[in-house]
Amino acid sequence: MNTLTLNKMSTLTKRVAFHTLGCKLNFSETATISRDFLRHGFEKVNFKDEADIYVLNTCSVTENADKEARKLIRQAKRQNPNASVAVIGCYAQLRPEEIESIDGVSVILGADEKFNLLNHLDSLDLYGETQVFQSEIDNVLTFSPSYSSSERTRSFLKIQDGCDYTCSFCTIPMARGISRNDSIKKTLNVAKEVAITQTKEIVLTGVNIGDYGQDGDESFYDLIQELETLDGIDRFRISSIEPNLLTDEIIEFCAKSEKFMPHFHIPLQSGSDKLLAQMRRRYKRNLFEERVEKIKSVTPDACIGVDVIVGFPSETDEDFLETYQFINKLDISYLHVFTYSERPNTLAKEMNEFVPKMKRAHRSKMLHILSDKKRRYFNDQFIGEKRPVLFETMKNGKIQGHTDNYIHVKMDGAIDAINTIQPVSLIMNKGSYIDGHFSL
Repeated sequence: MNTLTLNKMSTLTKRVAFHTLGCKLNFSETATISRDFLRHGFEKVNFKDEADIYVLNTCSVTENADKEARKLIRQAKRQNPNASVAVIGCYAQLRPEEIESIDGVSVILGADEKFNLLNHLDSLDLYGETQVFQSEIDNVLTFSPSYSSSERTRSFLKIQDGCDYTCSFCTIPMARGISRNDSIKKTLNVAKEVAITQTKEIVLTGVNIGDYGQDGDESFYDLIQELETLDGIDRFRISSIEPNLLTDEIIEFCAKSEKFMPHFHIPLQSGSDKLLAQMRRRYKRNLFEERVEKIKSVTPDACIGVDVIVGFPSETDEDFLETYQFINKLDISYLHVFTYSERPNTLAKEMNEFVPKMKRAHRSKMLHILSDKKRRYFNDQFIGEKRPVLFETMKNGKIQGHTDNYIHVKMDGAIDAINTIQPVSLIMNKGSYIDGHFSL
């Protein structure tokens, strides 16, 4: 980028505001893009404040995510009618024409262009047509490393992007392209950038991180072995990993590891083999059950989170009850419940047997209640124990953080405990969290 371009940007745009919708992967990418702006002299402000340029990194997993993006675009223009608005991310890749129809959008950048936002600034015409830069997703082959840095205690490190799976409900392969990643050597170099900050914990994130290495000579298992040796980071977490890619060797490695926490998040989506087949998932329920049993056999105190979708087309009352009963008997710790949302250009949308939205909402409520019971039961098992807690925030006069096995802890303490790992006695189960006190 030449000096003239930099001078023009610094003159025309001083304040930039970012907002992120969706997953941890989006947060890591927004953080990397925002650091690029700061290096070029921009002042970062809150998205609700007046800025010269607003950057919205979008999600498109559900219809609600699309609606939220449109609302935020209009909100930005109300904050400053003269501002430029840049829309990037999955919604920008999948539905640029829909975004282009919204008054006030200056530039739309698809999956391959979003990391070049600074280079597109000079093409912005505030009073002209919206500029759209979008490549065909089949041509998106590059991997752009990123990590979040806004939370002092924790960083989301992107190790993989894209997905080669073809789940019938999912638009992510259309939004992010094929599965791809950097080499272990390059990934470690990015992790070292995080390690020289104050960050205590790294969360490994991506679209399908268990697919790291694909058919090459490196694997996710190879990567975590190398990360274990990294100085400067006390904790690692695996954000989410497909059950068919969560191997015995990964589970056993984490059980013995000094740095990888006893915490797994595994997408199930349904406890019905019929629905799993219609979803085009790559496993049956018995494999999922085996993975849970394997984790608990080597790490009994491990926390296990599970993703589940309710209201998938053709899900009968019997199918849902089968899912409910299957989850109820699993030794898991909490659920992330997603209500099925019709997505354009997916196989599931072409299915005719739609579940009424009221029924979807009822099933979601049932699983949220089950999740609360699971979390309370899991927390109960550790009352009276001492666990290491990484303190992250202070809210309402209480310091808060998470144990190694991802129990949320709130307790009295000084703000200087933030970003330290302390032994804590767990004393009272409050359901979603546990009261604790410092252990002597």
